Amino acid sequence: MQSLEANGVVTAYEKTGRGEPIVLLHGGEADHSMFDGLAPALAAQFTVIAYDQRDSGATRNPASSYSLADLADDATALIRGLGYDRAHVFGTSLGGLIAQVLAARHPGSIDRLILSSTWKVNKSPLDVNADVFRTLASYRADTIANAPKIAEYFFPPDYLRARPELIDIFRGSNRDDGQKARRGALLAQPVAADLTGFDRPTLLLVGSDDRLIPNAETFALAQGLARVETMTIANAGHVASIQAPERVAEAVTAFLNSKKKAA
Repeated sequence: MQSLEANGVVTAYEKTGRGEPIVLLHGGEADHSMFDGLAPALAAQFTVIAYDQRDSGATRNPASSYSLADLADDATALIRGLGYDRAHVFGTSLGGLIAQVLAARHPGSIDRLILSSTWKVNKSPLDVNADVFRTLASYRADTIANAPKIAEYFFPPDYLRARPELIDIFRGSNRDDGQKARRGALLAQPVAADLTGFDRPTLLLVGSDDRLIPNAETFALAQGLARVETMTIANAGHVASIQAPERVAEAVTAFLNSKKKAA
């Protein structure tokens, strides 16, 4: 992996492909490797930049607290540091929250925006899906034993039966206690994310079988956006970028290329 230093953070990233740049923002418990299937599927037409957020993967940052705003500033610093005025941005789950704050704080850094399987900034997960998040909290008291149950909230059961190795994702984390605490405190910090003035084309993308974030929560983001489209990936769960990377890439590519047809 390559790295770029900005804001006191050494951000690790992988850059592949050629064409217009697209930056991929991973979920809360993941790192850039969650896009190992999606990035190659996009790289035929785009320069794909998949990076590790603070306290994730190979990125190195100070052992101090930070907010979604700081993570959004990191993303902008990466875009500018790689020599781009702006880039397409794809954010999934927590990455979608970061992408919303990025759009609010640095709208000029975004060409087109894709928000996948995510929800409105500053809305508590308990307000989004209370029963599920309470259940997951109880399961995480023993992730080794409960990993199969946890996995079923992220991937459809039939898919897990075909790829049982994915259950291992949920058996633990490589993060140390400090990293876990800082990541866990993110959503408790209110941050400004007014998108009413954001006028870049936006795609709201969901998996039809997402048990973690209801599709309605993602689609509700359309109420604050000026130019928005929606797309559903059939039979996909919360982590469609892992389960169905080719279909996600097809939807994203069609959306990004639509501007060429309109021109």
